[in-house]
Amino acid sequence: IINNYVEGTLGSARDKASPSGLHFRDSKRKVDYVLAYHYRRRPARPASGAASPEPTRPSSPAALLSNGGTGKGCAQPRQQQQQDDGQRALQEWPGLPGLQVLEVSPLDALEEERRLQREEYERNLLEAGLEIEKDPENKSQGLSFVRIHAPWQVLSREAELLKIKMPTKKMYEITEEKGILKTLNEIWCRLTEPLQPQVPQQENTKMKILSYPFSREKIYLYNIKDKDTFFDNATRSRIVREILKRTSTKARSSMGIGTLIANNVYDAAYPLHDGEYEGQNDDMNERKLLYQEWARYRVFYKFQPIDLIRKYFGEKIGLYFAWLGLYTEFLIPSSVVGIIVFLYGCITIESDIPSKEMCDQGNAFTMCPLCDKFCDYWNLSSACATARASHLFDNPATVFFSIFMALWATMFLEQWKRLQMRLSYFWDLTGLEEEEEHPRPEYETKLLQKKQKNKNITAENSNESCIVCDFLDVFCPQNEKEKLTWSDRLPGYAANLGLILFMIMLTFSAVFGVIVYRITTAAALSFSTDETTRSNVRVTVTATAVIINLVVVLILDEIYGAVARWLTEIEIPKTEKTFEERLILKAFLLKFVNSYASIFYVAFFKGRFVGRPGRYVYVFEGYRMEECAPGGCLMELCIQLSIIMLGKQLIQNNLFEIGIPKLKKLFRKLKDERTELKEMDTNQSKDPQQWDLDYILEPFTGLTPEYMEMIIQFGFVTLFVASFPLAPLFALLNNIIEVRLDAKKFVTELRRPDTVRAKDIGIWYNILSGIGKLSVIINAFVIAVTSDFIPRLMYQYAYSQNGTMHGFINHTLSYFNVSQLKAGTQPENSLFAQEVSFCRFKDYREPPWSPHQYEFSKQYWAVLSARLAFVILFQNLVMFLSVLVDWMIPDIPKDISEQIKKEKTVLVDFFLKEEHEKLKLIESFIARDKRKRRNGTSSKRIRAASFSQGHRSPKGSFTSFSSQHTVV
Repeated sequence: IINNYVEGTLGSARDKASPSGLHFRDSKRKVDYVLAYHYRRRPARPASGAASPEPTRPSSPAALLSNGGTGKGCAQPRQQQQQDDGQRALQEWPGLPGLQVLEVSPLDALEEERRLQREEYERNLLEAGLEIEKDPENKSQGLSFVRIHAPWQVLSREAELLKIKMPTKKMYEITEEKGILKTLNEIWCRLTEPLQPQVPQQENTKMKILSYPFSREKIYLYNIKDKDTFFDNATRSRIVREILKRTSTKARSSMGIGTLIANNVYDAAYPLHDGEYEGQNDDMNERKLLYQEWARYRVFYKFQPIDLIRKYFGEKIGLYFAWLGLYTEFLIPSSVVGIIVFLYGCITIESDIPSKEMCDQGNAFTMCPLCDKFCDYWNLSSACATARASHLFDNPATVFFSIFMALWATMFLEQWKRLQMRLSYFWDLTGLEEEEEHPRPEYETKLLQKKQKNKNITAENSNESCIVCDFLDVFCPQNEKEKLTWSDRLPGYAANLGLILFMIMLTFSAVFGVIVYRITTAAALSFSTDETTRSNVRVTVTATAVIINLVVVLILDEIYGAVARWLTEIEIPKTEKTFEERLILKAFLLKFVNSYASIFYVAFFKGRFVGRPGRYVYVFEGYRMEECAPGGCLMELCIQLSIIMLGKQLIQNNLFEIGIPKLKKLFRKLKDERTELKEMDTNQSKDPQQWDLDYILEPFTGLTPEYMEMIIQFGFVTLFVASFPLAPLFALLNNIIEVRLDAKKFVTELRRPDTVRAKDIGIWYNILSGIGKLSVIINAFVIAVTSDFIPRLMYQYAYSQNGTMHGFINHTLSYFNVSQLKAGTQPENSLFAQEVSFCRFKDYREPPWSPHQYEFSKQYWAVLSARLAFVILFQNLVMFLSVLVDWMIPDIPKDISEQIKKEKTVLVDFFLKEEHEKLKLIESFIARDKRKRRNGTSSKRIRAASFSQGHRSPKGSFTSFSSQHTVV
């Protein structure tokens, strides 16, 4: 233990720091963990007549805080009584030597309390077997570090408690695939050799080291060449973190490092990175290797070194990057098919009869005005460009693509389950047990407040001595089992329900606000005298409304993330796992509604509640509900989806991820420099140590933001892919950058996370599966309701005279007698060349000369029935195919299943062999002892005494015998 509080070592403390910044000052013991805290020493108090002030040390003979004692009391009256007793004692003994009264400010009292908690906590860490090295506090205020090292005894003890699997001496051969699969695998390895990262690999990939939970009794089983390197850095830091979590202090009943950080006793606790990731030195470490082969944009074409990522960051982060890599790989075939579908639309656009009829000016379809009074009649041929563009995405190939993407989502999830099982086998995660989680600091604080409240009530009712009150926690069984009940969490649950509903209504209000903007802006631009402005009303309104919608989505996304965290905190979950799952569900619900609300409106609600000429539906007064473009709403849905998707990926996923961590890092660095600027330490080393560099980095806050943005993107790719076949392509381009961006953030911008063992991605898989099933239903409705696929199919096979699409446009347009327009809604100063008697509008309604004029026609009900039948057929067909794919692809690869069985057999054989050799060795010792006794030359008296002693204390002789073979 190195204690740097001795005044004689303060001057040269920094100069003796280890050159690498990863070891204690003896350059032998590794720094496994670092605690950082800000300290503030009380200003010196000059004694009367003294020439110069001396600093007041905490080890003064006696010190009485003027605002009450810092010891634990059971009630406020007791603290007041202690303070009064102390003041009375000072008055009675004014000349008591060494006793001084300090008038301490509340800030100094709080700092003194934190210092005492730190000292107690560090003493408890020493008792747990850890070794500590501290920085000297040789300034009035500043930043200090506590470096922690775990010796072999602690590591081996904790590894056994945590059941950490460690490599044994035994290696066994992995059964390889045979036949054509082996040949294809070899060809694939040769082709992808330039894409492999240049990282150290196992020499013999055909062999696997047998792992077994660490046991000190069976230490002879393990391949221990060097005790300092047997446990790698990630395992060492994980062990130390577990000790930090369970080590407590009496002050405020703090349970572990989490509570101390929450109470600002410490600022941070983190393991160190393995050194610098770039520099002039030639020392290669895992961090630098990850940076060179993974975290740079120039290596975007290479595969990820998943095994090295898992070794450095832990299994949980390794699984995230493995999932992200598989998702990105699966986007390649879907992108190719999406491009083919788009090119099919481009190729067939010239042969599309409906768009030709719409663009033919000879047809002269006179359409009804788009707004009241200020809008004129117009020719359908003026919307030719929109109709041609709609065909790019609204063609028969999109139906095939929707089915393909539904099966693609199923195959992706099945392949991920297989990859996850393969990684679990090679990472020794099979049979991983759920570790006991420590309560969160907030839960402990709330529970402590509840106990204190119950304790005060008990003290008031009983009027007993306060000493009994102090021992209630020990002697009262109800307090030992006390926990937070649903009634304690009821206010949090009520706030969650109310605020989530409010946030969802806020999202709908934002969407409605954008709708009102589109309606009013379209009406305002229609009043313009400029012909160009009036002709481009629809394009202008759509473009500006989508940009406004994107900005609103980005702002609400950030707000919802903070609100979801706050709502989860007031629920007071007990463990971090429960907290994370509840946070994920809330954040996903709010962000899902926020991202897709406007898209759902365009897909399923826009143009459905417009009414008809002469009986339009109005918003407020004089503003008609907006209609779809003549080519349908699918083109507008495509624009809406593409801009929101690309905007979120470019701005939120990339710019925010790059900019915000750098700004936070700069702010933290400037803050620390400004704090220490007034008092410079002349003895401080010029080169900052590794713990200094890591403290400046951004703390790791979890994988939820990383998963969330990918899950939302997965929704864009699958939910509305029928309207935008190029969505997988843009997702692929984004993810190629996203992988390297996340990698660079983890390697260069974040403190090293604590390694967490996990055998799956948790609740995210269930969310992905839910989105995949929901996408089948949504795409069925997009094809049936939003696109013109069903009306075209119905016309071609039920209403067309020659079985072609000629006359389709005329079939979908209804007639309206303009004389029946309401007064004041007719076009003023119509510039239409011919006098208009009838205008056309898109709907299936009876003509004015019908007895049931303007009612829905038979064609409307036939098309509606066909739409619903298609939804049911499409949904059941795709679901059946998805279940079939799920059944055909086993969750566990056959070779991995066989290897797991083989590993169990090898493990049993290995144990039996080791025990057999041990038994043979013991038998050889026994046989040798018998020969010695038989051939001994001792006297009969000694033999008799020995025999008698052996019968008198057989237990002792057995103990002596066993002690001779302790080494064995």
